[in-house]
Order: sequence, then structure tokens, then C-alpha cells
Amino acid sequence: MDLDRFSVATFNLYNLQLPNVPMNPGQTWTLDEYNAKVAWTGRQLLELDADIVGLQELWSATALERVVEAAGLDDVYDVLVPEEFGGRIMCAALVRKGLLVGEPEWIAAFPPEVRLESGTDDPQAPDIRIELDGFSRPVLAFDAALRDQPPFTRVFVAHFKSKLPTRIDREPWFGDEFKPHRTAIGAALSTVRRTAEAAALRVILTGVMKGTVTPVIVLGDLNDGQHSNTVNVLTEQPRYLVGGSLGGVDNGLYTAQTLQEYRDTRDVYYTHVHQDLRESLDHVLVSEQFYDNSKRRIWLFDGLSIYNDHLNDSETTDHKRKGTGDHGIVKVAFRHRPAPA
Repeated sequence: MDLDRFSVATFNLYNLQLPNVPMNPGQTWTLDEYNAKVAWTGRQLLELDADIVGLQELWSATALERVVEAAGLDDVYDVLVPEEFGGRIMCAALVRKGLLVGEPEWIAAFPPEVRLESGTDDPQAPDIRIELDGFSRPVLAFDAALRDQPPFTRVFVAHFKSKLPTRIDREPWFGDEFKPHRTAIGAALSTVRRTAEAAALRVILTGVMKGTVTPVIVLGDLNDGQHSNTVNVLTEQPRYLVGGSLGGVDNGLYTAQTLQEYRDTRDVYYTHVHQDLRESLDHVLVSEQFYDNSKRRIWLFDGLSIYNDHLNDSETTDHKRKGTGDHGIVKVAFRHRPAPA
């Protein structure tokens, strides 16, 4: 079916798992907590009414299917979940029925082209080598037929390593001399891992985008801000044009946050609150086919909404009791408006 309008969303589920089943070490949901979570998550999905919803922090296919069923959405969405979780936290998606093309895939391993080592760039700098061969959360990839004729839109759902410092106190090399530096070393390790994941996904994206006209959308909890190095690696920092200029970059990704800033004089975009610091960690990134000023534009940006009231209301920040998530939800809309020939 040819859509005239469509919308996408990215939604961190805050550890959606069945009751009394382990997830993070020492963590489970009681039955009451789980029921509250199912009810709240279903209400958000109903209000979103997005055509594609990228999901992060899912521990159980059954838990998600129960959310969809309880909300009365089982006839609305195809639920994309892996066949096996293996005790891992995964990315998933909801795709409005009739849009999915082919089978989804979960990408766990880095492409072989990802080689993070250097000894020649700066003669004053020591050699560097990072041995990392996979994503901490496998990336979901699938095709969606927003229009009947190919090329279909390639959608990726990602969840990068958080800013939470990696625990090193259980490492065999850990000793008393490292105790004062646990936070610094742990934070550095998390940053290196998140940056490597961004580079690996960028390599995958380049294989899809470069020299093609394939529309691409990335939905994700990237655990970093709009202008962070993580997001810059992923987007390749395309130039944004204003006015009547026509451009667009074959290999670049445009952040919906920036597209919204061009439409609005006030920026209130945040999706996470930690120690009273409001950050934008959850993103929708799009290729030039969704960029207003691109010569190869197919879809016109039609607005961005943030669902984040539950991060501020003192009655709902008790996430376990109320069933709320700890991230805001981002929804972005587009309408079919190809660039003039």
C-alpha cells in the first residue's frame, strides 16, 4: 500500500520481562509491578499510534506479546522478536501489518571491515588497538514497504552501551591500586564500547546507503547526545541546508532532533533524566530521502513529539510501582512529498 503519511517511534521498554523471572543481576518484577508495566506500556503504544516502533530493553517475547494483546493491538502490528533470547536483552519492533517485507534479522557480530587499530596516524601517540567483535545488544534490521514500489525502506533498531561505568572490581587483574579509579576506568570502557558499536553500525549503514537510493531509518537508544562523538560517527555529520537550497548526502544520516529545531524556536528535547541532568539519549536518524532539502527527497519531515511527562511527575517516577519507563519516547512523522524533478 502506498502511504501518504507515516510515523516512526523509538521506545525503551525499561527491562520488559515476565514476573519473577531474572533479568539484570538481582532484579525481577513482582506480579503487581509487571501488570502495571503491561498496562502503562500498552497505553503509550495506543497513544503513539506509530506505523513502526523500535523497541529496546526487551527480555521476553511473551512479555511483549502480552502487552500488544492487552492493548488490543494484536491485529494492528506484526511483532518482530527473535526466536531465541538466550537470557539476553534484545531489540525488537512493532510494524503495522502490511508494511513488513521479508524477514527481520538480528546482527550480533561486527562486520569484518571494522578494524580498530592504528600505529601511524600520529607519530607522537602510542599505538592503539581495540579488540571488540560484537554488539552488546544485537541490532535489529528489516525492510518496510512505505510505498509499493522498491526501493523499500531499511530500518535499524539499535541500543548502544550505556554511560554507566563498566564494573571492573570482579576482573582478575583488579587490585587495591585500582580502587580509587574504578569510576574513571569503567566509564572509559563504556565509552570505548559505545563508540566501537557506533563505528560498526556505521560500516553496516555505508554498505546499505553508499551509491544507492535506499531510504534508511535508524531508531535507537544510543545512550549519547545529539552532538556526541557516538552520534557523529553514526551520522557522518552531514551539512544541513536552509532556505531554498537543495542538497543531501548519499551516505549521511540526519537527526530528527535537528530537523525539529529548524521548525521550532524552542528546544525542549530530552528523553532521560539522571541526577537532575536532562539528556537526549534516544534518537531517530534518517537518510536523505527524508531530509527536506535533499534533491532525492521522498518524504517531508512533519514534526517530532516527545512523550516524557512520566520522567518529571513525582507520582510516576517510581517506575517499579507505576510501571513507567525511565526514558522518554520519541515519535517522528513524515508525509509523502518528493522533491521537484
